[in-house]
Amino acid sequence: MMDCCATQGLIPVETALDTLLSQVSPISNTTILPLADAIGFVLAEDICSPINVPPFANSAMDGYAVRISDLEQSLTLSLAGKSFAGIPFDGEWATQTTIRIMTGAKIPEGCDAVIMQELTSDSEGNITFDLSLADVKPQTNIRPIGDDVAQGQTVLEKGHRLTPRDIPLIASLGINDIPVVAKPKVAFFSTGDELKPLGQPLEDGQIYDSNRYGIKVLIERFGCEAIDLGIIPDCPETLKEVFLKADKEADVVVTSGGVSVGEADYTKDILDELGQIGFWKLAIKPGKPFAFGNLPNSYFCGLPGNPVSAMLTMYVLVQPMLAKLAGHSKWEAPKSIPAVATTLFKKRPGRTDYQRGIYSINALGQFEVATTGNQGSGAFSSMSVANCFVVLERERGRVEAGEMVTIELFNSSLY
Repeated sequence: MMDCCATQGLIPVETALDTLLSQVSPISNTTILPLADAIGFVLAEDICSPINVPPFANSAMDGYAVRISDLEQSLTLSLAGKSFAGIPFDGEWATQTTIRIMTGAKIPEGCDAVIMQELTSDSEGNITFDLSLADVKPQTNIRPIGDDVAQGQTVLEKGHRLTPRDIPLIASLGINDIPVVAKPKVAFFSTGDELKPLGQPLEDGQIYDSNRYGIKVLIERFGCEAIDLGIIPDCPETLKEVFLKADKEADVVVTSGGVSVGEADYTKDILDELGQIGFWKLAIKPGKPFAFGNLPNSYFCGLPGNPVSAMLTMYVLVQPMLAKLAGHSKWEAPKSIPAVATTLFKKRPGRTDYQRGIYSINALGQFEVATTGNQGSGAFSSMSVANCFVVLERERGRVEAGEMVTIELFNSSLY
């Protein structure tokens, strides 16, 4: 039986995200970076092309440059010369002749078509075109000036985060210096006497600190600078010192653990003392004890200590917050897709449940999804094999195989 008191006072995920985003303002600091160093940064200005790309008409393939009027008289033309990429033909182009041309080479003046070499035969410098004149259309196999990008065209807008696909595009424009928004600095640490660094033997009652490694990767995947402050013991004085240090060095402070209701969970108390809490305890599973607030100079996000809960709340709540802070106005939330459940999904009403799932597409082109199995907040192996979240509505209960559910495919942050 569901304990109705268990979900009283819990904030819906959608409300929490709206509240969080309404309190965050984009960073105003900008800088100029060389293109080679700008990957992952957010554009502070539009990128407009100073040139046409290509800057001259060029051949789309290896073949022969012709004037259609010459072919009207004969389908066999003598060779006048050659045009290579970077070494254009610069001689006199007599009538009734053709020019050998390579892919990317500049189109000779007067040329109105390029015929691919596979449709020709060469007999001692006389080129015969093995086609009918009707097959040769004006501008065949010619890339015109500005075919890809026109001079003055906006190719990338302010607020776009630069990807590996964007760098060659900008390079083709001859632009080297890129105006970008400074990456947000995110300080993070784990709390708890039970946590042990990797490489050291575990003592009785201890576990390895896995959260910090996942948080660091996500911060960097989100396009931010990660500042790792390590493992902090359950000591109020030490914890307060670290909070003050993090607040001075970072735009955002992220903690893992210490925001629940246990006797050694001091994070919430220190946040009350140093700053203010915006909200605490959400109607989300896993991840209910998530806290958001403000320190004197930074924002604060307190993640739950359980590994799946920490990663989920980073992904669902902290990711869009950091995107806004970084000025990434083109960021989009993961797409919601209807899918057919092929297995049972256990759930009780009261919280929006993000269960780990494995989706596939059946022979009819429909999305199907199966559970990864153990959905416990400490069972991180289920995250490793999943490729989506199955998002079960707050008031929904148990889902039987064959029912429709909503899935969110993992975005690039989790791949």
